Amino acid sequence: MERLNKFIASSGYTSRRKADLLIINGKVKVNGKVIRELGVKVDSNDLVTVEGNVLKKEENKEYFLLNKPRGVITAVTDDLNRKTVVDLIDTDKRIYPVGRLDYDTTGALILTNDGELANLLMHPKNNIDKVYIAKVKGLIGKVEITKLERGVYIDGVKTSKAKARIRKYDKKSDSSIVELTIHEGRNHQVKKMFEAIGYEVVKLKREKISFLSVLDLKSGEYRQLNIKEVKKLYNDALNR
Repeated sequence: MERLNKFIASSGYTSRRKADLLIINGKVKVNGKVIRELGVKVDSNDLVTVEGNVLKKEENKEYFLLNKPRGVITAVTDDLNRKTVVDLIDTDKRIYPVGRLDYDTTGALILTNDGELANLLMHPKNNIDKVYIAKVKGLIGKVEITKLERGVYIDGVKTSKAKARIRKYDKKSDSSIVELTIHEGRNHQVKKMFEAIGYEVVKLKREKISFLSVLDLKSGEYRQLNIKEVKKLYNDALNR
């Protein structure tokens, strides 16, 4: 038996906190009965529906690290029949991406059917580092790097403190390569952060998520995470 909100989170539907709100608002049914009380417990034999969707908790968990190529959608399905990141993984499990990368952004992406871990990794309060390598037009200076580190305003909200450093400047192409480490996951965040300091991102790659790097994976390649790596991800998220 486990708490209903944890069951919902483990299915990958939403976080525990949002599951509580769905329960309070009468959006959750157990065996056809609307549940509004927090703390109700269920087991694998119970039929749980959320907003009309039948939930099934995956007992056999799978975890993949993908080096996402350019031109692939970070989604389970796509209305326009474009290739998705799930299409690249050979598995019969109902996996989904943890967070997202833009259509033209490449790099590290975790896919799993472990809803609890997914929600932990995506929650900003858990401070999971994401390392991006951005190619931007022009010569970027130390003043601009400091602004990125202290936080800039995008969509009216200031970003959290970050780490940034200039990897190199290519005089021939007049472009800078910047390493930026953040732990948030707002929509188009990295591109908007550079835009806020007057620079356009022409190429973007996420190199690392927490301790997981895709430097040993070619574009489009993936590998399964081992149990030690999964435990370390849980520890990183819970002990920050």
